[in-house]
Amino acid sequence: MSLLTGFRVVQAGPGLAAGVCGRLFADTGATVSIVDPPNDATLTPLRAYLDHGKQLRADALTSADIIITEGGPAALTARRHDTPNLRRQNARAVLVQISPFGQTGARANDAATDLTLFCASFIARILTGQVDDIAEAPIRAAGEQSAFLGGLAAACAGMHAALAATPAGIVDVSLQEVLATLAIGELTRAGTTGRGWARKRKADGNGATVCILPARDGFTAISPREDKQWAAWLAAMGSPDWGTDPRFATKADRVANWDALHALMSGWSRQHDKQWIADAAQTAHVPSFPLREPAEHLRSAQLAHRGYYRNVQIDGATVKAPGPPFGLRLSPAPARTIQPTGALPLSGVRVLDFSWVIAGPTATRTLAAMGADVIKVEAPGRGDPGRASELHGVLGQGKRAIVLDLKQKQAVEIARALAAKSDILIENFATGVMDRLGLGVDALRAVNPGLIYISASGLGRTGPEAKAVAYGTLLQCYAGFAGLNRWADRAPRVGMAWLDPMCAMMLAFSAAAGLWQRARGGGAARIDFSMIEAMLWTMAGPVLAAQTDTPPQPRGNAADEFAPHGVYRCAGDDAWLGIAVQNDAEWRAFCGVVPALAPLGDLFLNGRKAHQAAIDTAITAWLAPRDAYAAEALLRRAGIAAAALAKSTDLVSCPHLAARNFWDARDDGVVPGMPWQISLGRHRGAAPALGEHTDAVLKGVLGLSPDTIAGLRADGVLG
Repeated sequence: MSLLTGFRVVQAGPGLAAGVCGRLFADTGATVSIVDPPNDATLTPLRAYLDHGKQLRADALTSADIIITEGGPAALTARRHDTPNLRRQNARAVLVQISPFGQTGARANDAATDLTLFCASFIARILTGQVDDIAEAPIRAAGEQSAFLGGLAAACAGMHAALAATPAGIVDVSLQEVLATLAIGELTRAGTTGRGWARKRKADGNGATVCILPARDGFTAISPREDKQWAAWLAAMGSPDWGTDPRFATKADRVANWDALHALMSGWSRQHDKQWIADAAQTAHVPSFPLREPAEHLRSAQLAHRGYYRNVQIDGATVKAPGPPFGLRLSPAPARTIQPTGALPLSGVRVLDFSWVIAGPTATRTLAAMGADVIKVEAPGRGDPGRASELHGVLGQGKRAIVLDLKQKQAVEIARALAAKSDILIENFATGVMDRLGLGVDALRAVNPGLIYISASGLGRTGPEAKAVAYGTLLQCYAGFAGLNRWADRAPRVGMAWLDPMCAMMLAFSAAAGLWQRARGGGAARIDFSMIEAMLWTMAGPVLAAQTDTPPQPRGNAADEFAPHGVYRCAGDDAWLGIAVQNDAEWRAFCGVVPALAPLGDLFLNGRKAHQAAIDTAITAWLAPRDAYAAEALLRRAGIAAAALAKSTDLVSCPHLAARNFWDARDDGVVPGMPWQISLGRHRGAAPALGEHTDAVLKGVLGLSPDTIAGLRADGVLG
């Protein structure tokens, strides 16, 4: 069963992000053809996996629904993959253009690599969380993540553009912007308050919310963030005497005395195995997972139950490769073509949104931006926890908000009635909650056979671990992501909330794919989305390497294919510059900029690696008195990939991002827009107050009278 059977995609050119984009389409059932494939010299195991099962067809351009290209405007023109040339071959296809900095703006043709994009996007500054010593150099994430995130964004935007009444849209994906919007809360804070994020640890560094403890055989991550979870966690540890210490009585106390508390918990945890600790915590309903290495997931009973891995031939060997994270069940439903109410791709589509915090609300923000009528359902009281921070102000944009007390039968009946008039439902409650409420997929399909029902959970709705209590940051640890994103001599840290916004793009993509398939009579999709499977999908490189003689290890900023390649300290407060020399010509140009390196100008890659220590010393000395942005400008003019380590406030004032309309103006400043530009436009709107549209939705969608609505409110059904 597939969502996109009959959908035709062309992957034009050798770009890695384009390969990721094509991989997601292929994994969802589309026919993906490659034009101008990578040459054998660049055919790494990762590249072979990404292109597995795709067709090599030079004639596929004329019949494609989507054409994916990668490179700045100059590179696309040189390869004849620019818009005019592709339009001559196919006037109706969606054109998806992926590049480091977008197709417009001052940096459009700048060189970049995964490392320098992490610096330019601000993500290298926050990836691993706050540090105790800012002399520790920032790092990129393991596994070519700029390509994976860029490919996901391209697939998501492209799939939505393909739903437009008149296709032929153009999607412009900037890898810098895709990475930056992973930290959408931090960017919103910078844009509305002018305050940035400090890399130096203060107080607990968020450890009282989620932290990593050393175990006898590795590490375990725990998150006893609520008072009842903390009490349960103390009991799971055997009720230690220090558990009654007034220094740790409240969360504020635990934050204030974090170092002492972490030392006490670590003294206990070192006596136990990592899986035992996690199991004890989960038994007490405290979210916890061991830090696994990618190889450990190859033996996972949960993933085996869900049939996650597939066998792929790479370099003559059969290996396990990640499969798509979309558990899929199709139910018969009549073909339903949406009647557009506007020019945007999802105009006329209604979405019932039961999601909360980050992953789900980010996905439904995308659906709202593409024109859907998103009705956000919240409980009485505080509503979505995102309302307590900057998140709701940006993730709630363009949605309508209603309040229903789903503990009451009448509220559940209203939710059922709304589902009967909706196209998509998205929820990310714990496994079993929607069924217990009477809002499970089978119950709602009885009133709406064509409802596309999407559930997002930590490990999926089926399997031996389906009911584990999970948060995105814990799953990053479980997947092995946190363990790889560090210097080898440093203990792992939880890091930023990476997984949730990444999953949001996959969720929004699956919603659009479900609409495409339903419109063609393929049935209504029930999508069981697993966040751990999505994380491992983007960690394909480490997963493949785990099956070789050299399994993945934490390497900081080391790279096999480039030298020099690192992040170097500059003059100023926590100022750094990321540099990646990609070939011998760039090395000679680099030596022309840094005089101390001139005697080494004839070195090839292996020679530069052999002299890495001396080269790093020379670069460090050259940069020590220099401003990071001034040094970046010098190297950019020489054609070398370089990027100052941006602060969030630097992005707010960045002329390149301003020229690309990355920021949306508000009365209190600016907030980040979408992680792509699209010729079809997008819907903008303020985030709603709690329950702001309850009356309008009940009247406009369900036809309830004002007196009926007043009666429901008096009975507490509407909060």
